[in-house]
Amino acid sequence: MASKFQAPRGTFDVLPAAWRARARVEGVAKGIFERAGYETIQTPTFEHTDLFERGVGKSTDIVRKEMFTFEDKGERSLTLRPEGTAPICRAYLEHGMHKLAQPVKLAYTGPFFRHERPQAGRYRQFHQFGIEAIGTDSPLADAEVIMLLSDILGELGVPGVVLRLGSLGSLDARAAYLEELKAHLHRHEGDLTADVRDRIDINPLRAFDSDDEGVRGVMASAPTILEALSEDDAAHFAEVRALLDAAGIAYEIDATLVRGIDYYTRTIFSFVCDALGSVSEIGGGGRYDGLIEQLGGPATPAVGWAAGYERVLLALDEEPPALGRHAFVAVADPDQRGRAMALVTELRNAGFSAELDLGGRALKGQLKHADRIGARQVLILEADGTAQLRDMATGEQRPADTGNLLGEMTGGEA
Repeated sequence: MASKFQAPRGTFDVLPAAWRARARVEGVAKGIFERAGYETIQTPTFEHTDLFERGVGKSTDIVRKEMFTFEDKGERSLTLRPEGTAPICRAYLEHGMHKLAQPVKLAYTGPFFRHERPQAGRYRQFHQFGIEAIGTDSPLADAEVIMLLSDILGELGVPGVVLRLGSLGSLDARAAYLEELKAHLHRHEGDLTADVRDRIDINPLRAFDSDDEGVRGVMASAPTILEALSEDDAAHFAEVRALLDAAGIAYEIDATLVRGIDYYTRTIFSFVCDALGSVSEIGGGGRYDGLIEQLGGPATPAVGWAAGYERVLLALDEEPPALGRHAFVAVADPDQRGRAMALVTELRNAGFSAELDLGGRALKGQLKHADRIGARQVLILEADGTAQLRDMATGEQRPADTGNLLGEMTGGEA
């Protein structure tokens, strides 16, 4: 039955079958995170707006165009979180995690919000999972977080994934490069789009992301940050590459790779999948050594990434796995419903997934319903108090002793 109400544009309902597919992704990620020592953190869905203005950057599209910002009853400006790193860094400072043994390794998952043009793989409410390693500048941390995302995508079987790797250098070293890049863009202003021209002096790196042919022509001859890395930054990038080589992780160096957030420094990376089309990035991130200091904390190096559930599932393009149940308890006589409830409870308490009919169906309808939900066995309670156990795969049926229910269900003694 249709309703006059629909989900807001750019949002969507996650139905049970889709949740099963998402649970598989989350389960794989959680297992890999736990084995690597990353502990779960959860931050609020909305934060003070200035956290993102200071952390993400006022010149970014996220802050300029995409944030959902509102004023609460106390006339405070709040924003639905558009990304996860700044809130985690806020929590790191607020809860004194800088006093813990470093690095602090954190994992998260949850909904995020950006006012973007909705399309496949890009929504106004989307869901991400990610990790942050805060408190170390070691290239080992860069390599580890990259390896973990590679492991997740590999275990899930996401096809055609390519790792693009780059470096933005440290903040000080990048300043001189940005002046050189600005000069190049100003010399070719006539070939740039209005949006790129407007951002030459506030965020010139974003010109590398433009799809406009004229801008692409200008950027083909632009200086790249990899050519301008300081000695220390170049050594850091070389060690990250050597560690990835040692781990057997293939990558492509991309001198034009940039991120849409201002806090990144040194290593940046992007896992892309051509099957996704224009929104080809499945996940990515990098190092952000200056962010915590920007938020008022001590100088604290860090690295991390985020990946989108929707994009991972879109790249997998597979049917959600069937849930399946161990058992279904059917009744031939409505008077047996109380007994059925007791037996279902016994099965559930023993760790089985078990259901009973809630719709008042006749026995034939109950068996059809049990088949639809994937029950492997059906315990049929007869009107005379006896019971039959039906194997749904073979159709074979035999008498069952409900006094030894667990033994009957497992084919042995309980």
